[in-house]
Amino acid sequence: MGLFPPGRKNRPFTVAKSAAHRRPKPAKPSDAVPIAAPWWRSPWLWAGLGGGLMGLTPDPVNLWPLAWVALAPLWRVVLQPGRSPSLWRVFGLGCVWSGTYHGIVLSWMTHLHPLTWMGIPWLASLGIALFAWAFITGLGTVTFGLWAVLLRWLSDRCRLSWGARILVGIALWCLLETLLSWGPLAWPFLSFTQSPGNLWILQLGRLTGPAGITAAIVAVNGCWAEMSLGQGTAQHRRASSQGAAIAGLLFLLTLHGLGGGLYHQPVGDRPDTALKIGLIQGNIPTREKLTPAGTRQAIAAYTEGYRELVAQGADAVLTPEGAIPDLWTSELQRRSPILQAVRQTGVPLWLGTFRPVGPLANREMTQSLVNLNAQGEVTSQYSKVKLVPLGEYIPFEATLGRLISRLSPVSSSLLPGSTDQIFETPFGAAAIGICYESPYSELFRRQVANGAEWIMTASNHDPYPPRMMRQHHAQDVLRAVESDRWAVRVTNTGISGVVTPHGDTVWLSEPNQYVTHLTQIYRRQTLTPYVRWGNWLTWSLGAIALLLCVSNLRTKSKGIDMG
Repeated sequence: MGLFPPGRKNRPFTVAKSAAHRRPKPAKPSDAVPIAAPWWRSPWLWAGLGGGLMGLTPDPVNLWPLAWVALAPLWRVVLQPGRSPSLWRVFGLGCVWSGTYHGIVLSWMTHLHPLTWMGIPWLASLGIALFAWAFITGLGTVTFGLWAVLLRWLSDRCRLSWGARILVGIALWCLLETLLSWGPLAWPFLSFTQSPGNLWILQLGRLTGPAGITAAIVAVNGCWAEMSLGQGTAQHRRASSQGAAIAGLLFLLTLHGLGGGLYHQPVGDRPDTALKIGLIQGNIPTREKLTPAGTRQAIAAYTEGYRELVAQGADAVLTPEGAIPDLWTSELQRRSPILQAVRQTGVPLWLGTFRPVGPLANREMTQSLVNLNAQGEVTSQYSKVKLVPLGEYIPFEATLGRLISRLSPVSSSLLPGSTDQIFETPFGAAAIGICYESPYSELFRRQVANGAEWIMTASNHDPYPPRMMRQHHAQDVLRAVESDRWAVRVTNTGISGVVTPHGDTVWLSEPNQYVTHLTQIYRRQTLTPYVRWGNWLTWSLGAIALLLCVSNLRTKSKGIDMG
């Protein structure tokens, strides 16, 4: 027999080592037990915290300074360095932030319930209110979840520097808000968080519209987040953090300084442009106004208020949305006490009512504000353009109409008005908004560009709480500043008010009270850069961000080819 056993030929002889003499194999990274991060470092927690802080910026809390830090946590967790998370995870983080913010701000929508006075069962009424709140909250949630995905994807794909990421983040947010403003549901844009508390920063709206305020908030928050996102060597991280911190402070101070300078410019109203307008806050809840007795009460209240304001010297009188909850035609209203009062005094009345479209038999109508002249004739009309989904019309009615009861107080279809309307009065043209239209800055910008000399909004806030009323007032403050116009707003149950071109509120009513008020405003013909050129900032930022991303992709591609 040979030295080696069969099958072991040509192999060296070794002595087996005991277990005590064996060297342990080094552990592989995959074998290590992951250490759970402390709960307070959870990115989901920080995303929710940031959205909650942003939700405290409008009424009823009004902590508007929080907006300048509340987006930073989301930015930080979306662009966290190290292993790239899945885009679904990033989308979820964005949804947590946005859903928390929108859910808090829009919580007043649940006050639609109860609708039992409309014959809707209690449980179905609760379902309708929750569905309305969840639907509009969900739209904002998904939109800005998409912002998080796009920011992370473009940052990785294009290898953006911290400064480029901030520019792209601003452009994406402004573009998404613009897309929302084209649709039927819009309310808590970032610019809205600063109104009416931060009047200095609101002045940027005169230059850029709401996009400038949004861009400022996103830019400052991005700088705070980028302070902790430096990558590369220690020296490079330190330089990036310092650069981001300095940029954030410069943005914050410079933009507020610019706004402060604009705010302190004289308004420059001329005495010969003065106009005395009477406002009537009827305070008749919808559930009462739609009964025969309630309709008679509304007619009596607005007729009495009209006569009282005319006696005080009003040049014209303004009433809320749907003040007279009936069709207004010369045939149907020829015996109306309010029409007789207008004919007797000869003072114009701007009346919120409904106007037929086509033959009366079709029961199609518009939610309108009409100008009644000294003879009681309708000489001008503004019809509501942005109708309330589920309240004044049912989207995709062929499908949803079978599932959802109509919430509108009118038993027939409401049709939208055209976007090129001009509301002419004996004193010149006015820009009009009816209730839900206040967040849509483009509607007012277009009317002012076509010659409107002041703004009037007519609303019905019943059955919503005072915090909704004040949020609506905040929207009208933005529109006044952007267009450099005086704004008067009157509502059914409150809050009515008067706003200067700089955004100062010179009068504000109490909610849920009958109020008449005579105010003096001034007609203006100035055209701000925003009125002249529209949403130029968003499109400029979008173009620059696109060019930057394309340039980075080309540089990256050339670098790979050369390698």
